[in-house]
This record gives sequence, C-alpha cells and structure tokens, in this order.
Amino acid sequence: MNGWLSDVLLSLVNFLTSTMTAITGLAGGMILIGIMPLFLPAFAIVPVHGATQLASNVSRAWFGRQHLRFGDVLPYMAGSLLGACVFGVAVYFVQLDFIPLFIGIYILMTQWSQSFNHLLKSVENFYVIGFLQIGIGLFVGATGPLHVPLLFKKYPDTHVAITTSSFLMSIMHILKIAVYVLTGFAFLDYWQVIMMMIVSAVIGSWVGVKLRHRFSMHWLKRALPWLLSVIALKLIITTALNLVKL
Repeated sequence: MNGWLSDVLLSLVNFLTSTMTAITGLAGGMILIGIMPLFLPAFAIVPVHGATQLASNVSRAWFGRQHLRFGDVLPYMAGSLLGACVFGVAVYFVQLDFIPLFIGIYILMTQWSQSFNHLLKSVENFYVIGFLQIGIGLFVGATGPLHVPLLFKKYPDTHVAITTSSFLMSIMHILKIAVYVLTGFAFLDYWQVIMMMIVSAVIGSWVGVKLRHRFSMHWLKRALPWLLSVIALKLIITTALNLVKL
C-alpha cells in the first residue's frame, strides 16, 4: 500500500474512533491501536498512537471544558509521574516486535476475562490508577476503561465523566510521549501521518461532542467485544507468525 494512501486510511480510522469516543467515552483508542499494526511498524505503534491520542483527548477536553472537574487531577498526575519513572526504565529492555502481541492479549483479557476486568475496575484510587495506566499504556498504548468506571461512579453526568476522562488521558499521553522521546524514538520520521491523524482526531472530537446528545450508541457496547476480539486475534496470529520467521 502506498505511503500516502496508508496515511489517509489510518487518519480516517482515527476520525471515526475519535468521534466514537467523544460520544460514548470508551473503546476508540483501543480500536485504533488494534488497527495501527496494519499500517505501521511495531516499534512506532505506541509512540505514534500516543501523539495522536493526545490531540484527540486535549481537543475533547477543550470542546467540553465547561464540564471539566479538576478534583482528581493532582492524584492522577502524581501516580502517573511515578509510573512513568518506574515503567519507563522497562521500555529499554522490551523487544518492541512483541508490542502487537501485548496489545492483542491485553484486548482479549479486557473483553473476556471477568476476573481481569474486576481487578482493573476495583481500583478506586487515582494515585494507583495513574501509576498503572501509564505503565500499561507504555506497552499496549490504549489502556481501556481503567479509570472510566470510577469517573462514571463519581459523576453521573456523562458530559462531566467523558470530559474529565479526556483530561486525565491527556496527562498520560504527554508522559508516554516524553518516555519515548527519552528512549530515542524519532517522531519526526512520522510527522506526516502524525499531523494527519491529529487533524482527524480534533475534527472527530468536535463532531462527537456535537453528536453526543443525539446518539447513545448502545448497540456499540454489544458489538464492541466481538469487534475488538477479531482485531486482537488478527494481531496475535500475525505477530506470532512473524516472530516464528525470525
């Protein structure tokens, strides 16, 4: 596939997932990173995803800024900073060819393992959530609903929960990008696709915020586990076959 066509298709996927997340508050980032290995080399997936998702979350938080709540920001930031220091060191020792495999396994566990999800959702401390979220995010990119259940529990208003979630995720992606900069990832080598995805993410956030009160998308919550599972299995099988050939 030609480079420009690949970038355009990935940007279109980013627009759709950004719009979906702005409406529902979940799943967009996980779907996006599950598809990205079809377009990018393994070592570029997480940093490029972080750069584009930063734009998506910052724009989503800005467009819904009247609903933003800051009470949980400092605990989350403190936990995230500690997690970036601890898990950032581990990035040096991980073979990045395994990243798509990690992503696929993580997606399957979040969709089908009740005990794993119960463990994630049982965390109700934003210091711990920040610490774990940056740690998971450095290796699988999209951390899924780690903090979302607690936010919806604290804030029944969907607008408040989604906007605050976007702000917290912005912090996580900033730290994730910083870690990959320190590891030597050359973001400039991917500036074209990053810029195209940033534009599509911002537009998707704006469209999603405008449509949030019109579409509940309950059907997506039923279809999502199956869609993500197909993506995850494709990642696992493809990565395993590639590793066998090495």
